[in-house]
Amino acid sequence: MKIGIIGLGLIGGSMAMSIRRHTGHTVFGYDIDRQVVLRARAVEAIHDELTEDMLPGCDVVLVCLFPQLCADWIASHADAFGDGALVIDCAGVKRHVMKQVAPLAAERHWTYIGGHPMAGREFSGFTAARADLFENASMILCPPPEAPIEAREAAKAFFLEAGFKSVRFSTPEAHDQMIAYTSQLAHVVSGAYVKNPLARDHKGFSAGSFLDMTRVARMNEVMWTELFLENDDLLLPALDDLILRLQQYRDALATGSPEKLMPVLREGRVCKEALD
Repeated sequence: MKIGIIGLGLIGGSMAMSIRRHTGHTVFGYDIDRQVVLRARAVEAIHDELTEDMLPGCDVVLVCLFPQLCADWIASHADAFGDGALVIDCAGVKRHVMKQVAPLAAERHWTYIGGHPMAGREFSGFTAARADLFENASMILCPPPEAPIEAREAAKAFFLEAGFKSVRFSTPEAHDQMIAYTSQLAHVVSGAYVKNPLARDHKGFSAGSFLDMTRVARMNEVMWTELFLENDDLLLPALDDLILRLQQYRDALATGSPEKLMPVLREGRVCKEALD
């Protein structure tokens, strides 16, 4: 198959590398930065540059941009995709993008599915891309109701072939609620935690827990501002819940009583063990 990738940053670049490593598909890539395209071709992440005239011949088009840019790019190329093509965005929120794109696909002869690869790094750009980024990752797919079952199965088979460990189907609503908790809230906590003045002097006093807590504080604030605001109705309750639970820890600690503190700590341990 011919695969077109729009945006050769961390996710798009890693997609290209992974597809090339695991499949025999031909990969074409486009990025607004011409130097990125040249670099991707030089390291054989892509076979060649994706041009406008090549788009109708792509069997699969992966749009790896910021959420609103995904919607805008697909909308501006809605009449350029070939009949039977599978168009999948890889943005980190799904409701915001899908409500704009799904109606466009419903009126045409190509299929749209919202997607979100559950992998990432604290670095961005093509230079951070890795061929093994998705080896232990799941790909979340959110097909609109009108998406044919054949297209859903084709998308699942494609991502498994491309190196993902698993593929999970979801509604955009369920996806955004879970992502508010598993990803966005973690970035809020990491950013808040690392602002403590003591962080500047952590060397020699920190180990794995500090590194785990601070890793994603090195976030792209432009992208994450968009992600947070496009999902604020679900992120705010998750943040309120965390604040409430932190207050419980503080109140128990302030009593100076082991009998008050230990049950709070135990409850956290039990919750974690139930996840294993």
